[in-house]
Amino acid sequence: MDRRTFLRLGAAGAAAAAAGIPNLSFSLPSAFAADGPYGALQPANGNGIKLPAGFSSRIVAKGGSKVRNTGYTWHTAADGGACFPAANNGWTYVSNSERTNGAGGVSSITFDSNGNIVGARRILSGTSRNCAGGATPWGTWLSCEEDGSSGQVYECWPENQQTAVVRQAMGSFNHEAAACDPVGRYVYLTEDATSGKLRRFRPDTWGELAKGVLEAAVVSSGTITWTTTISDGTAFNGGEGAWYGNGKLWFTTKGDNRVWEVNLRASPMTIKVIYDDNTSPNPVLTGIDNLVGAASGDLFVAEDGDNMELVLIEPTGAVSVFLRVLNQDGSELAGPAFNPTGNRLYFSSQRGGKGGKGITYEVTGPFR
Repeated sequence: MDRRTFLRLGAAGAAAAAAGIPNLSFSLPSAFAADGPYGALQPANGNGIKLPAGFSSRIVAKGGSKVRNTGYTWHTAADGGACFPAANNGWTYVSNSERTNGAGGVSSITFDSNGNIVGARRILSGTSRNCAGGATPWGTWLSCEEDGSSGQVYECWPENQQTAVVRQAMGSFNHEAAACDPVGRYVYLTEDATSGKLRRFRPDTWGELAKGVLEAAVVSSGTITWTTTISDGTAFNGGEGAWYGNGKLWFTTKGDNRVWEVNLRASPMTIKVIYDDNTSPNPVLTGIDNLVGAASGDLFVAEDGDNMELVLIEPTGAVSVFLRVLNQDGSELAGPAFNPTGNRLYFSSQRGGKGGKGITYEVTGPFR
């Protein structure tokens, strides 16, 4: 769901959701970063993107047009994405399509070690509103349907090595994102609803998602317990992106413009807000959506609307703008993902370009 549609649900729904979230009374970071670790944004380049010095961008695909060097037509309404290793030190970028009525699904583009496009294809068809998702440690993509109570999770293979499979045990709800914890052996799931739950799925066998137990988070005084009675879970106002790294889970909620951090290794498990646009000393991030982590520990958070930025949150809590896309009002940024070596960042403007069909970009530069 885009932010404008979400807001049209009305203040009453948002207030009710807010009432379901306990007052966690977290202290927020006071760090302030005007320009961030990469310096000030430079004038817009030929693609209409403002980047720090030393970074460049290119368009790798446009919705409704053939992907360069292939005969494959790239999908429209591009959303969540991820990168996977490919043969000969190449990589494959997968991307969801948030189209409705069975016209969604997933496509992917494969690059060689020099970044040349060497293939593109469809890896999931016949699904609806494929919004975000997440990569698994065993090299598959979990594509999540934001399709109300009918939304499912589909496990897909990046280069269509196998036919995609629906994972019904992961629940039927308004799915958004997924993040895998390979140590704890859980898959964490966000729900895009005003009273959405943070869920986790425990497979009976790690690496096999056909069977398992689904639970919801219950928050009390900054700690989390889990219940199999999903309706008893704590409400989070519009769950969006999710990312796992080094024993922590980060996820976003768009209804209150927050970024949350869960310490999965703490006992008991703890949760805190690391960004809130109402209290941040540098509230540049609104319309919070997808996010991705970098090797540095930085989080790159995409905006749905607002001024079309990827915003960087450092481990210190400092917040700054990494890039801004110009002249694409009415669109949103989605699907941020780093290639395996971490020197190229992919993302899409979902309704950018001619006819609002979307554009998928690559940014190259000295990422730390």
